[in-house]
Amino acid sequence: MTAPQLVVIGGGQLARMMASPAIALGIDLRLLAEGPDVSAAQVIGDHVVGDHTDLADLRTAIADAPVVTFDHEHVPPEHLRTLTAEGHACRPGPDALLFAQDKGEMRIRLSVLGIESPVFELLSDELADVVDDMHDFGYPAVIKTTRGGYDGKGVWVVHGPDDLDQIFEDTSGAVGRELMAEELVDFRRELSALVARSPSGEVRTYPVVESRQVGGVCAEVIAPAPGLAPATEQRARDIAERLATELDVTGILAVELFETADGRLLVNELAMRPHNTGHWSIEGAATSQFENHLRAVLDLPLGPTDSREPVAVMVNVLGGAVTDLVAQRAVALAAEPDVHVHLYGKAVKPGRKVGHVTATGSDVEDVLGRARRSAALLTDGAPDSLRSARSWSPVGSRHA
Repeated sequence: MTAPQLVVIGGGQLARMMASPAIALGIDLRLLAEGPDVSAAQVIGDHVVGDHTDLADLRTAIADAPVVTFDHEHVPPEHLRTLTAEGHACRPGPDALLFAQDKGEMRIRLSVLGIESPVFELLSDELADVVDDMHDFGYPAVIKTTRGGYDGKGVWVVHGPDDLDQIFEDTSGAVGRELMAEELVDFRRELSALVARSPSGEVRTYPVVESRQVGGVCAEVIAPAPGLAPATEQRARDIAERLATELDVTGILAVELFETADGRLLVNELAMRPHNTGHWSIEGAATSQFENHLRAVLDLPLGPTDSREPVAVMVNVLGGAVTDLVAQRAVALAAEPDVHVHLYGKAVKPGRKVGHVTATGSDVEDVLGRARRSAALLTDGAPDSLRSARSWSPVGSRHA
């Protein structure tokens, strides 16, 4: 195999969306994919099928490539340390990636840095011990697995001891996994601050966005966050930039935050890769998160992150009644020709992220309406089908 400039581990939609800016920049990519037909393998011809937890498969895919990056955070840290020792630059590296892989380690590090986050306590993996610990911690609370949870999986809201039994009966849940309790935060809304950082220390932050969740899954993102006080936006950007620097992150770092009614910002989650809350940047920013991630991990000068228009809205397309997205694409484009449709090449399953749409403009309600109608046509075939499903109070308590 001819050595590429960059190997991407993981074949999901994030790797898929790296392909276009890589072509534009003349970057040769190789992919380690979970299967021959996964999302990114459909568009990145140079791919190796293998298991990201298998060091031999990682070595086969990486071969002589100088730089490695990721579509997800699930590569075992010991494998990344081995690859680094063998001369490959893993970006982000294992010491940084730990804080995106393990929520408990992340919470501890935030505490050391003096960055505010929900009150937490690490728990046992035994039900009897958890019952005792939670008696002291108090209810209501959120129980999380420290590793592996996403899109609401591995997260439970508990109101009393009786709810703990259900967690341990959940076959996808708590048994044999480290758990963590967190306060149930009464927040005004969720924000996300994205930052790109290169190995040489160049940093650029994106406008802070509002993300809206349905069932623990990101449904909509509005950029910039409507009505966000300039001082609050600057605080969010400062938190993201400080974390990228303190944790030595290379590439994109997404910092998900709770904005409380009294103006506090609490760090909820970290992701060290392009992130769902940054998809708006493909059409909405001067340089997309995907291009800046590639620039950062290859230590190229970063691109500007300013918004192209006053408002950009991203709405996720989740699996629904429409099973032939390619055929339905024409319907959505005819109805909303100014809305950009991104399909991920995935089989439709209920609730699965199978694509997203982005609209831009000058009026929030107009842009949001166009994006929602387009996504609804791709989800259920009706332009108003998402209207009731995506209505919510501005106050919530989602923990992912």
